[in-house]
Amino acid sequence: MSEKPYYEGVNIRNELKLKEQLKELPPFCKQFFIALEPTTSSRTRIAYAYDLACFFNFIKDNNPMFRNMEVREFPLSILDSLRPSDIEEYLFYLKVYEKDGKAHTNDERGLKRKLASLRTFYNYYYKHELIETNPAIKVDMPKLHDKAIVRLDADEVAMLLDEVESGENLSKRQQAYHQRTKVRDLAILTLMLGTGIRVSECVGLDMDDVDFKNNGIKIHRKGGAEVVVYFGEEVRDALLAYWEERQGITAAQGSTNALFLSLQHKRIGVRAVENLVKKYAKLVTNLKKITPHKLRSTYGTSLYQETGDIYLVADVLGHKDVNTTKKHYAAIEDDRRRTAAKYVHLRKD
Repeated sequence: MSEKPYYEGVNIRNELKLKEQLKELPPFCKQFFIALEPTTSSRTRIAYAYDLACFFNFIKDNNPMFRNMEVREFPLSILDSLRPSDIEEYLFYLKVYEKDGKAHTNDERGLKRKLASLRTFYNYYYKHELIETNPAIKVDMPKLHDKAIVRLDADEVAMLLDEVESGENLSKRQQAYHQRTKVRDLAILTLMLGTGIRVSECVGLDMDDVDFKNNGIKIHRKGGAEVVVYFGEEVRDALLAYWEERQGITAAQGSTNALFLSLQHKRIGVRAVENLVKKYAKLVTNLKKITPHKLRSTYGTSLYQETGDIYLVADVLGHKDVNTTKKHYAAIEDDRRRTAAKYVHLRKD
């Protein structure tokens, strides 16, 4: 029996998780998720289900009309009973709230996503004339303030990779494991820094996705598209070193074709990669707070600085809308604009 592709397994697990989430939502929500299915990923639908559960639980806890009802018993008419002020109150609540004894917060982006979920939800029922009002569309989207891009400078990249190779600043316990993982860890970090792939795309790589003849890797993007991303000689060298080691490992059942393996010889997970990035970043003095996504930002920044081609950056990073790329990387133009100051002289010496 052939091994199921990684992404198929992820989708199956997500679909099962979504079905469990739907059991906690009002029955009328099922129509909405059926309509979403052809145009969204299972991960996106899970995010919608989470956001809607958060909204309906807020209504149950704060609206006297529905306090004595279970969320699963809410009728469709509840949507027409709410006003824009109810949704504004919900967004205010989301900034800081307590659930299950833990404090939760939402920043501007979190609030925007929650409202966007509600707008899509309401739009579906309003468009199909199942409700008469659409209060969500009357609530203004939270204003987003641009954040500075956190990325590694060239010397910081070198220091980070040096730490992965040496491991000399790790604790004794960490060093014992380091001897068994450093070739793998160096391959992972070099690959992410040298291609800008997402951590989910990295852990999903199979051995037959790597093409050393053309220096390319076949990856599955978030939306399901399959593309080839190319890498340079530094990435090739790191991958080849790990490839030789990987061929000598007997992988656990279900992971026989996985490229990157854990110490248990199973396909490495997203959380494990996040932890190893964090572990090595801590070893570099004064290094910024680095996550796998910051490695992606580092690559995107370097590629844009070298080429000045925002469309190339968008294509390689897998951004569907080039405006997303511009928003993140066009600020780098400031460095280029600064050089203008030295070219124009008002008085001759």
